[in-house]
Formats: sequence, structure tokens, C-alpha cells
Amino acid sequence: MPKQHPDRPPPRPPLEAASDDRLRRLAERARELDALDRLLRQCLPEPLASRTRLANVRQGRLVFLVDAAGIATALRLHTPELIRAAQAAGVEASALTVKVATMRAAQTATAAPLQPPLSTATQAKLRAAAGHLDDPELRDRLLRLASMADS
Repeated sequence: MPKQHPDRPPPRPPLEAASDDRLRRLAERARELDALDRLLRQCLPEPLASRTRLANVRQGRLVFLVDAAGIATALRLHTPELIRAAQAAGVEASALTVKVATMRAAQTATAAPLQPPLSTATQAKLRAAAGHLDDPELRDRLLRLASMADS
């Protein structure tokens, strides 16, 4: 168990921390931005809508993230529609900022493997094929491939 720093209060239970007003405001802001993002992207044609994300509304500016410079240019062409839609939703917006950023999905430890595991029959066939080969390097590779599914 980690030592408690003498100048810091003890950590609060998660439910109590969740009732913190700052955390509640932050969560509410995230929900508002997410709802506005969904609304504004409805104004955009595909594939533009799927390659953009509203990141913030700051000082009257809609701040969007995109994954490529070409998408940024295409998004800027839709500035008037986006601003009108934001204003119709009650957001004080008068400008658009577009930032190019790589948007990758977060990988988790429980993410599904990219390739399905080999079946038992496939493993057996790989091992059998390896047993009939004269080339030791190819035989080793087939055996390694068959054993990869075991791990």
C-alpha cells in the first residue's frame, strides 16, 4: 500500500469524489460537447463527418480536430453551415478553427486479437506439413506458426 503524504488529505472513495462539483461540471461539459459534436457532424457529408470531431467551443470558436490536411480544407468550406447549426443550438459561435491531429482509437489490454486463433485442425495440418519438409528453416517456421495459436 502506498504511503500517504502528510500534507495531503486521504483519498476519497470514488462515489464521493464523483460528487465533487468540479468533476460534475467537467462531465457535464463533456456531455454537452459530445451532443453538439453529433449535431454539427450531421451537417457534413460523408466521409467528412466521420473524419472530424468537435474538440471544444472556446471564445466563440468551434474547434474541430481532423485527421488530415485535406480534410481540414474540406471542413473549412462548411464553416457557414456549422456556425449556423451551432447558433441554432444556442451556442455563441462566429468562427471555426480546425486542427490536424491523428485520432486513433485507444487500444485496451482486452482488445480482440487482429487475427482469429488457428483451429486445432489447422494446427495439426501445419505440424503434419512441417514433418514432411526437407527444408529445416521452412519446417521451423511452420512449427512456430502452429505454436503461436497455443499461446
